[in-house]
Amino acid sequence: MKNLKSMLSAIALLAAVNSAQALEITAYSPQTLADLQKAEQAVSLHFHAEWCPVCKAQERVFNGWKGDASVPGTLLIVDYDNERELRKKMGVRSQSTVISFKGNREKARLAGDTDARALRAVLDAAK
Repeated sequence: MKNLKSMLSAIALLAAVNSAQALEITAYSPQTLADLQKAEQAVSLHFHAEWCPVCKAQERVFNGWKGDASVPGTLLIVDYDNERELRKKMGVRSQSTVISFKGNREKARLAGDTDARALRAVLDAAK
């Protein structure tokens, strides 16, 4: 019984470690971006609009990787229509733009593409 409890604890710990390093998808906030960049974490911004069919196709691809340990980092979903100042600051001219960072250094940028390999390459650039 003691060995079983130890084994279950080890499995739970491994699951927690793996999920902590797996792709996390969450809403953008300036504080979240700042915290991740300060910690030198891999972080990407997806400038998404609800009315955009390309954005929705990208979203399906990203959601397929949610929790996948081979895709580390955090994907922050930016409301394209409401984050005008951020768009201006980052030089984003169209919805469906994805920008990846390692810390505060931009590593890759892609706009208007729904190809899974291209999207993965942008996220991987921040590793």
